[in-house]
Amino acid sequence: MKKLKEYTQEELELMDYDDIAYLILEEKKKKMKINELFKKVCEILKLNEEEFIERLPDFFEILTTDKRFIQLTDGYWDLKEKHSEKLIIEDEEEDIEDIKDEIEEEQENEETDDFYDEETEEEESEDDLKDLVIIDEEDEEN
Repeated sequence: MKKLKEYTQEELELMDYDDIAYLILEEKKKKMKINELFKKVCEILKLNEEEFIERLPDFFEILTTDKRFIQLTDGYWDLKEKHSEKLIIEDEEEDIEDIKDEIEEEQENEETDDFYDEETEEEESEDDLKDLVIIDEEDEEN
């Protein structure tokens, strides 16, 4: 690929902003903030300050949609090829087994509850009735 200084002004003017930005980042070999990068593009294309301000939002949109670029932290941009992407592949079957094991453990813990009352229903009902007092109608009137 040719270097920027090897292009004629006419060739540069026919290029898209993202292609020029690509060449700049490739040659500089460092990340750049979007304003700094577009300022360089404008210098190369001999665009004035007013054109810089007017076209900066379009340049931002171009960079965000062009797969060759990546936005880094703190507003820096760089070529995606310079940065590796970590791909995490999770084993769904393993996750499902882990969840099943957790559920089984919870069920076992519930069954071996130390506070489990082993009284039968009959014993419970007798205890409930021990405080019950029966009053006749005659006693109620007195």
